[in-house]
Amino acid sequence: MKIGAQLFTVREYTKTLSDLGETLRRIADIGYTSVQVSGTCPYTPEELSPLLHQAGLTCDLTHYSTDRILTDTRAVIDEHRRFGCTAVGIGSMPGLWGENVDMASVVRSFTEKLTPAARIMAEEGMHLMYHNHDKEYLHSFEGKSIMDYLSETYSPRELGFTLDLYWVERGGRDPLSEIRRLSGRLFCVHLKDMEAQTLHFAPVGQGTQNYPAMLSALEDAGTAYAFVEQDQCYGKDPFVCLKESFDYLHALGVC
Repeated sequence: MKIGAQLFTVREYTKTLSDLGETLRRIADIGYTSVQVSGTCPYTPEELSPLLHQAGLTCDLTHYSTDRILTDTRAVIDEHRRFGCTAVGIGSMPGLWGENVDMASVVRSFTEKLTPAARIMAEEGMHLMYHNHDKEYLHSFEGKSIMDYLSETYSPRELGFTLDLYWVERGGRDPLSEIRRLSGRLFCVHLKDMEAQTLHFAPVGQGTQNYPAMLSALEDAGTAYAFVEQDQCYGKDPFVCLKESFDYLHALGVC
């Protein structure tokens, strides 16, 4: 399992291509060799590839435009191949975050478009990855949680899950049990920790989650890439947070 950095953590430092290049170099200096490109400035494959190469990094997962993934699937596949990435990430289900949401309409609309896109991705040997928040566990569709519905509706080859271990727990599930339940479809995951009292995001190893057990379970589940992410750093330098997570994981022998 390869440990990478989710660039959403340092999104304030990736607003231009020049800043993105410098940020990639700083990520590499910490020790990471892989990144998830997410929350950055716009880029083309021809712009991203040399920046990755110069930093000595690979991009092994994205969060890409959900609309383009669902409606321009083959072009998205081609773009990912041009910067050497086989995992295409959906960051969230469109419409899931509004107030007074008609959950049935949101899920039906999403899955109607997702089904053909998922089949094309599978046929082309790509990994289509859905990233969860807590809402997929807290809201239901057809008598089951949205997360359960998605995992039962699509085969592992059609849809994988970038399981976010923090949001699993916030959604009321046990992360370790979810890792085991979704074994075989966790090509990529998100590592982040949770402070006990505030429930704030924390560097990996500085919160309540049982990372030694979860990392072992992820290895058993076939996870190829685990990306460190911290949504908010609460005034602390996000590069320092990423380094603290890296150092903890390195001490455990996983990076």
